[in-house]
Amino acid sequence: MASSVTAHTPGGRPFGVPGPLDGLRCDIGGPPALTRVAADHLRRLGGRVQDTDAGEITLSGGGFAQVTARSAWGAHGTGVEDEATAQAATGVMAVHGRRHGAPRGLGVDYLATATGVLTVQGLLAALVAQARGADGPRQVTTTADGAGLLAVSQYLAASGADEPEAVELLPGGPPFTSLEGVVFELETLDPGAWADFWSALGAPADAIRAGWRPFQFRYATACAPFPQVLHQVTRTHSLERIRTAAAASGAEVCRLRTLAERAKEGDGADPWSLRPLRPGTSVTARRASLSRPLDGMTVLEAGRRIQAPLAAHLLGLLGARVIRVEPPGGDPLRGMPPACSGVSARWLALNRGKEAVEIDIKAPGDRRRLRELAAEADVFLHNWAPGKAAALELDAEHLAAANPALVYAYTGGWADRIPDAPMGTDFMVQARTGVGEAVHPEGEPPAPSLMTLLDVLGGLHGTEAVLAGLLLRERTGHGVHVESSLIGAADTLLAPALEQVRRGLDARPAAGFRHPARTSDGWIAPSDDCAAATAAYDLSGMCTEDALHQLRAHGLTATAVTTDLSDLHHDPRLSGSISRDAHGAPAVPDPWSLA
Repeated sequence: MASSVTAHTPGGRPFGVPGPLDGLRCDIGGPPALTRVAADHLRRLGGRVQDTDAGEITLSGGGFAQVTARSAWGAHGTGVEDEATAQAATGVMAVHGRRHGAPRGLGVDYLATATGVLTVQGLLAALVAQARGADGPRQVTTTADGAGLLAVSQYLAASGADEPEAVELLPGGPPFTSLEGVVFELETLDPGAWADFWSALGAPADAIRAGWRPFQFRYATACAPFPQVLHQVTRTHSLERIRTAAAASGAEVCRLRTLAERAKEGDGADPWSLRPLRPGTSVTARRASLSRPLDGMTVLEAGRRIQAPLAAHLLGLLGARVIRVEPPGGDPLRGMPPACSGVSARWLALNRGKEAVEIDIKAPGDRRRLRELAAEADVFLHNWAPGKAAALELDAEHLAAANPALVYAYTGGWADRIPDAPMGTDFMVQARTGVGEAVHPEGEPPAPSLMTLLDVLGGLHGTEAVLAGLLLRERTGHGVHVESSLIGAADTLLAPALEQVRRGLDARPAAGFRHPARTSDGWIAPSDDCAAATAAYDLSGMCTEDALHQLRAHGLTATAVTTDLSDLHHDPRLSGSISRDAHGAPAVPDPWSLA
């Protein structure tokens, strides 16, 4: 489908760069908490956004048939009625609370944010299908509990594995504190750098050895029960001395920034960028009918860990054929414990259903083979270290020469927006952007959540960017270079808090915010609106069922906190059901319903 595309600058996009939603009207209706992100992103993508009293989002115009989207917290009547109860029911509180030894709610509206991004994904996918000549879906449905299941999918998969976790799920973890009281995050992916760093600070050798495995696995387990003596060691050294040790060893440290600091440096940038590549190219063949919006498309993914593999996984759920580029011998994370039928359960959560090809990108012959694969693909997606693609002549310009219609996608850490940025990993970006402060209420020390909040949200942004690139390609005939980042995901998540700071208000929630109440056999989480009234009741001597009955009898909304993720399989509160894949690993439902 071709249409005229007007050049303008929503969200700071440079003049002359078209938006995939140029010419479309976006009427925004529904729960404001769930539509905030969708409205902002639709505007940044070029849509003419306006609020309505309708209970749904409607896209129309630009030569497209109308598409609508509805978002909800969960199924009606289940007690999942806001951010707090959605976090409680889906296991988010349990995972985030592992480092504390008890369930805790996130101080930010993480599931509402993720739901908004998923909603935009569904709308874009529906428009891509129409642009390819098919009717496509006309109704998109998303729920916060569906977003929650996606967010905990790797942890859920591990809970259903054939073997136990490689590390005990016990409290503990970074950040660390210096002699001056400066709180900082530490990062290294190299056991040698870990050992050299701590040796330089005089840490006991047995603590160094015992600490590496839980530190390494904290991305997988959301906790890091390493020896407490390591915390004691950093408190005897100045931050300058710690930085010197890090620089000499190859590790990196990052001082935790406050929301106020982040608000001052905010540049208002979009959470992703889209840049047309070569003009005058062909696009995909017209399809009269599609069972899924991306049927017939191929995604070539060279991703590791979470961000890029999750982005490609979602594109696969939308119908794309996904081919993973893995090193000779295969992705080593396939063997990461715990396993289901010999394959890492966590790896399956992000990579089930994908094809794989082994390529040594350092070998000229294999790079030529990769270019040949990219020449036949619709999307090339990677999360290599900054500068690596250009050094290997596998960047957007080189691959566009082989395939001018390609959507070239990079999911990175910093998007070149932070000078002297540290390593672009989840916990370092949380530390540098103020997320570590925002996720905990007043009275608690700032600390990045050990749940991979930004890797997951960054992966969602990556899918969103690719879909926007595909739509722009179909409308203009150009290949497109898209980039998304963890810092973009952090900005999306923190937007309400940063706006509070800029208005001179305290952005952190009050002490005890989203701390569930203890019962005799578990935990209860009230809705945010009912939290203060719930605090007046002593529930500790009641079982969870009786406590819920008492609260509801007084008109209060609350739900039980899921503490064992395996209980999610048969939880009647959830709007979607959990299945098992061919390996026996738990698989969460698709995060959107398209009809």
